[in-house]
Amino acid sequence: MEKASADVSASSINLVVKFMGRNIPVALSPDSTVKDLKFALQPLTNVLPRGQKLIFKGKVLNDTVSLKSSQVSAGSKVMLMASHGLHQGEGPITREVPASSKMRTADCRTLQAKAEVPIQKTRLERWKVTGVVALSECCLKVIPEEVWICGKSIRVLDISNNSIQELPAKIGSLVSLQKLLLHANEIMDGSISFEVFSSLKFLTVLSLNQNQLTTLPPALGGMSSLHQLHIANNKLTSLPDEIGLLTQLQLLKANNNRISTLPSSIGNCGALVEVDFSSNLLAELPQTFGTLSNLKTLMLNNNPLKSLPPTLFKMCSQLSTLDLHRTEITNDVLRQFEGWEAFDERRRSKHQKQLDFRVGCASGFDEGADENNRPNF
Repeated sequence: MEKASADVSASSINLVVKFMGRNIPVALSPDSTVKDLKFALQPLTNVLPRGQKLIFKGKVLNDTVSLKSSQVSAGSKVMLMASHGLHQGEGPITREVPASSKMRTADCRTLQAKAEVPIQKTRLERWKVTGVVALSECCLKVIPEEVWICGKSIRVLDISNNSIQELPAKIGSLVSLQKLLLHANEIMDGSISFEVFSSLKFLTVLSLNQNQLTTLPPALGGMSSLHQLHIANNKLTSLPDEIGLLTQLQLLKANNNRISTLPSSIGNCGALVEVDFSSNLLAELPQTFGTLSNLKTLMLNNNPLKSLPPTLFKMCSQLSTLDLHRTEITNDVLRQFEGWEAFDERRRSKHQKQLDFRVGCASGFDEGADENNRPNF
């Protein structure tokens, strides 16, 4: 079994951390804090320290207390519980399949044991009248033929939280489609023909979160009407250059992937208002990112980020929310950027407005980045 590497003296204690069916041996000084233990566990579990909850003898251990004071001694067994979305490491950064997915599988077995009941005519009529096809969590492996009968009537197609592996080219026949929700399925590379999406001239929202995608094809650029693109919790390593053709894109959610580089063409997505690249492998952003003048929210936490475009605060004059926690960029570094003062004023004004609308709210102001004395990855 793997063992945590820590500079400990001969007086170190050996304990066992139980996590996901594994027994992980760890050696630390008894004077080490619980927080030290969490950082020692990070490379062994791919769980960030702030996503760890350590339990010993039925009690949650306090980060600032030493192992000795917590009565953790040689041979002690500590349980680790991890929060979803806070995984990072050699295979970053994927989210565990939620419990609801497992429950859905069990429900599917029950449903499949029964005789297949055809969709009633009233439901078809309702789909045609409302234009909304809601088939989330229906244990589907393929899209029912009845969907294609509705054809041009469909404006919203929700087939999320199923077991669909392939999206047929017939999707291009739904020419009135505005929202396509495909998240939490089993879609892989090559099982979607992005070329057919070019016929969906009214499609504004595409959700592909929580699938098995490792790449997006150049044909993505043909979806020029998109306002929202949700591709979080996949296994993407990059984005195609053609993403710059999505000039109407306002929301881009690509968190919890393995993206290490971004194309400079993303600077052409001038309508972007909110971008989330948290929990990826980004070390830098392209310089063109600093030209997104409509950008208001930028989430970059949990990345090995070392630099930002120098024009970010100056050119992105509407930016008011920035998260750089768990990156190499500290608050002291941020204060050196041109335009910092105006950005700081905007975000503090936004925070005050939030407090004004929440009577009695005690929420503290988030500086947006870590201090210089933060622990290293």
